[in-house]
Amino acid sequence: MAKSAYQIIRKPVITEKGLGVKETEQTLVFQVAADATKTEIKEAVQSIFKVKVEEVRTANFLGKERRRGKFAGYRPDWKKAYVRLKQGEKMPEYAENV
Repeated sequence: MAKSAYQIIRKPVITEKGLGVKETEQTLVFQVAADATKTEIKEAVQSIFKVKVEEVRTANFLGKERRRGKFAGYRPDWKKAYVRLKQGEKMPEYAENV
């Protein structure tokens, strides 16, 4: 069963580092589905934002332990994708007025 582009790309990661690479390296940062491949991420970004993608880098993060008094649990594991656009592509503006 094929996943839609919006199931693969969960949300943009809007942090100082994420906005920094957006400005300097023509790179977008997204939280993506944990089982998404680089090819699926590339196709999803190209279809959603109508841009050409040069390269995709991914990183997996383990959920941190969180405590509430004597109760302990874990945040969910998640995956981050750095998506570099081809030279001359217009950057989509998803982080206006941050």
